[in-house]
Amino acid sequence: MGVAVSYSGAAHKDLATMLRHRVRLLTIASALCVASLLSITLGTSAAPAAEAYDPWPGLVQDIFNNRPMNDGNDVIGIEMPTRAEDAAIVPVTLRTKLSPGDSRRITAITLVIDENPAPMAAKFTLGPDANVTEISTRVRVNNYTNVHAVAELSDGKLYMAKTYVKASGGCSAPAGKNVEEANSRLGQMRYRQFAKPEQGPATTTREAQIMIGHPNNSGLQMDQVTQLYIPAFFINQLQLWQGDSPVLAMEGGISISEDPNIRFTFVSNGAKQIRAEARDTDGHVFQHEWKVDNPGT
Repeated sequence: MGVAVSYSGAAHKDLATMLRHRVRLLTIASALCVASLLSITLGTSAAPAAEAYDPWPGLVQDIFNNRPMNDGNDVIGIEMPTRAEDAAIVPVTLRTKLSPGDSRRITAITLVIDENPAPMAAKFTLGPDANVTEISTRVRVNNYTNVHAVAELSDGKLYMAKTYVKASGGCSAPAGKNVEEANSRLGQMRYRQFAKPEQGPATTTREAQIMIGHPNNSGLQMDQVTQLYIPAFFINQLQLWQGDSPVLAMEGGISISEDPNIRFTFVSNGAKQIRAEARDTDGHVFQHEWKVDNPGT
């Protein structure tokens, strides 16, 4: 199901960040060329200075308005393979690490892939009563890069953790499905709920997964027939509720892989239905509702 609506500025902001990042990279590339010429002329090497370039300070300015970053190793964990098997579908898991007695809670988690053309991959806003403690998804990684997870806490402070991933070409990798197949599945949603084997039937903690059929074109992929670039076309908003209570919301960008797939844990409030609404950059709105069993609630 899809109807035309005006979408929010999230996609514009993400593309603007991408353009600023590209300008910064072009500036660095120009400096490298000049340094190389000087090294040839003077018999010295400026390569170490160029290799030391770190985009993260600029991204803190662009994405977080230069807000202070605190050490988040005791607040948020990020898990990714050191070397990706497929740069177009790299698994990432974000896990909260606050102790049960901590009065603070994580209100949002921003995932930043530093060297991607549009570095802000996704921002997850957590429902105030859902107690989401783990989120997993799949992302595109375009170069060897640091990946940052930034948690915003209820005290208004930002906490950062990072990991390093070896992968390349994920944002420009050809789509796994042809256009006809992708369009036939556009907006189709599936919801799965998993039992945690270590927990009894009376527990209220749930693990679930939402899957959306969508090409999530990055704008950097080339049509293998026409040899023209395919325009960017991706899910930029996703919201999930149990009953009328919000569980999770996502603002997505071009770094989320084809057919977005979000797996997460939450605490059930006893509602008998899960609702989802997704929007893409062409203004389509996709909605679905599932009945769920909540034993023990």
